[in-house]
Amino acid sequence: METARHVSEDLVDGLSGPRVRAAARGIRRLLAADGVGLADLSGRLLTAGALPPDVEVHSMIEQVLHTENQCRKAEVVALPLIVHDELAGVLVVAGTARMTALREVAGLSEAALERGRLEASAEDAAEAELRALRAEISPHFVYNALTVIAGLVRPDPDRSRELMLDFADYIRYSLASHGEYTTVADEFHAIETYLALQRAVLGDRLRVQVRVAPEVLPVAIPYLVLQPLVENAVRHGIEHRSGGGTVTVLGEAEGTDCVISVDDDGVGMEPGTAERLLAGAGDSTSMGLANVDRRLRNVYGPWFGLVVETADGEGTRVVVRVPRFQPGVMP
Repeated sequence: METARHVSEDLVDGLSGPRVRAAARGIRRLLAADGVGLADLSGRLLTAGALPPDVEVHSMIEQVLHTENQCRKAEVVALPLIVHDELAGVLVVAGTARMTALREVAGLSEAALERGRLEASAEDAAEAELRALRAEISPHFVYNALTVIAGLVRPDPDRSRELMLDFADYIRYSLASHGEYTTVADEFHAIETYLALQRAVLGDRLRVQVRVAPEVLPVAIPYLVLQPLVENAVRHGIEHRSGGGTVTVLGEAEGTDCVISVDDDGVGMEPGTAERLLAGAGDSTSMGLANVDRRLRNVYGPWFGLVVETADGEGTRVVVRVPRFQPGVMP
């Protein structure tokens, strides 16, 4: 039923959210009630319709909040809303609705509140993972980059200064308090900065190709989605290959989607190993893959996670596909 769906959506932000009164109006329509009220744990009550002035509704709410039991006076009933075995608030209904209908609506409200809590928990977890990813800068890479920069100070001061600026950009982008989203252009700039530093460290062992179509540069994507994939390609693909190799990063439009691929012709891995990494079962140095995959699915849906193509000794290809326009996703 359309009204029930709207009630569920209105309660996702909780009983202190901005759409509680709209939820009360929807519940009133579902029950054909004279009046409906929703109260949070503080006792704050928002209503739709009329509650009888001769009934102490606030005292009924206080009783439910203290006892977690249903309370009825005349034609007004106050029901506890329980989420995860904890009291979340109170539903107040005035009228002649049957108790079975009241309990069904209370169950609908509890399910919506539970879904809101789960979504909030998922968002908190994703934010915590992003903070961890921002802090995951390889000490080995930092040491090598600074050593190369220091070694160029006298023989090639201009090149040393250029690399130091690249290093500062890399650190700034990785650790700065960006918002949740950025653009493909900014991610590609961060990728090019990182690869410039790695080329200075690895020399001829690292070859790079980066191409991005102009039409996808302004596409908004979650922050730090592409850079970890490139870092994995270098650290786990090329660095472990004696003769080095090539990292290729391509970005292009395919219809309404933006498709970005990160290829390396490095050591590769068994497909089962890639599956475990995406499931978060790998070591901490590979946490970026699982983090990126989870965040993509949280933002765009389960069909927009990473696609990894690899085999032992055959290199690795990681593909990111996102909508070029997604409501709510903007830098």
